[in-house]
Amino acid sequence: MTVTASERANAPAEPSTSTSPTARSMWRRNRGMIVLGVLVILVAALTALFTGASTENRRLDPADTTLAGSKALAQILARRGVQVERVSTLAEVVRLDGPGAQLLVSGTSFLSRDDIKGLSRTRADRLIVGSVNGLSTLAPGITPSTEAAVRSREPGCDLPPVARAGSAYMGGAALTVPAGAVGCYPSADGPTLVRTSGSPTITVVGDGGFMTNQRLAEDGNSALAINLAGARPVLIWLVPPDRPQVTPGSGQASAADLIPRGLPWAVLQLCVAVLVVAFWRGRRLGPVVVERLPVIVRAAETVEGRGRLYRARRARDRASATLRAACVSRLTPRLGLSGDATPDEIIAATALRTGHDAVWVRSVMYGPIPATDAGLVALAGHLDTLERQVREP
Repeated sequence: MTVTASERANAPAEPSTSTSPTARSMWRRNRGMIVLGVLVILVAALTALFTGASTENRRLDPADTTLAGSKALAQILARRGVQVERVSTLAEVVRLDGPGAQLLVSGTSFLSRDDIKGLSRTRADRLIVGSVNGLSTLAPGITPSTEAAVRSREPGCDLPPVARAGSAYMGGAALTVPAGAVGCYPSADGPTLVRTSGSPTITVVGDGGFMTNQRLAEDGNSALAINLAGARPVLIWLVPPDRPQVTPGSGQASAADLIPRGLPWAVLQLCVAVLVVAFWRGRRLGPVVVERLPVIVRAAETVEGRGRLYRARRARDRASATLRAACVSRLTPRLGLSGDATPDEIIAATALRTGHDAVWVRSVMYGPIPATDAGLVALAGHLDTLERQVREP
């Protein structure tokens, strides 16, 4: 159906549509980059969280400022006149040992059996925090029975350091109470703090959470920690040894020592980024979008435009070859020949159908390239004549 110019002029105007970007369009267009940015920020935050500036991030370390460390307690004890000595070897413990000292042990995994036996022969009082290896040697008669939930508990005993502190964040393990000992902060299966009498005095606590920087200000945790750890003028605080500092070229550094601590997290971030980019670039494409062509070009105009291009480049060889090939492809089925017919068969059939001499037909259909534009025009006319005569003999 053809639409006239007057009908197009009287047709109602289409409603205008705003082309300004909206929040929805911006989200659809940039959501991939937004998600990638959020992932990068999340991985960076996790990296900063787990590779902070802490010394070693070790539990109950008097030099550690993280939530699991105990630097706050060490500073409070120091202000109260207690000499806090942070040590890591049996030799250091023996050097500071004496009746006016107390040994705080929160872990023995870095000590040998001989070292644990050496600790058991010291004269200093002992404060053992948690279920450490060799507890039966360091605190004879006191053994953990079952696990106890860590929560706020009441003292449940009249032991002066505990009674003055009141409720505290206790638990971890229920302990057996040997003869002559006192049990405090009871759980369903037994006390979570046990102190023996005699010399040296041994105190075992099921969990040391009340001594950490995170819990020190809750309930009576600070009072209990000060009363227990500050009972003697000297506190020998036993912690795992620091990681040895090695330098490249010294011959003492292994491959693992020379790798920066943040390198594994950097590699993890790189792997996440590569996976995200691979998923983004390798996503499945949707169906092909069909667009309406803005202009419809008629076949005659296309032929005329191509002819002008041939003329501008003087491509008479390509133009004549195109005309002859098109003529042959149209004449072959009309002559009753197959698609693989030879030029001689096509020439003979055409000459027989049209009555022209076979030599002239060969020169028209397979002859030389026209030397001039006029010759090319004449060739086109001859080919058209042959087609009409074959079509209408």
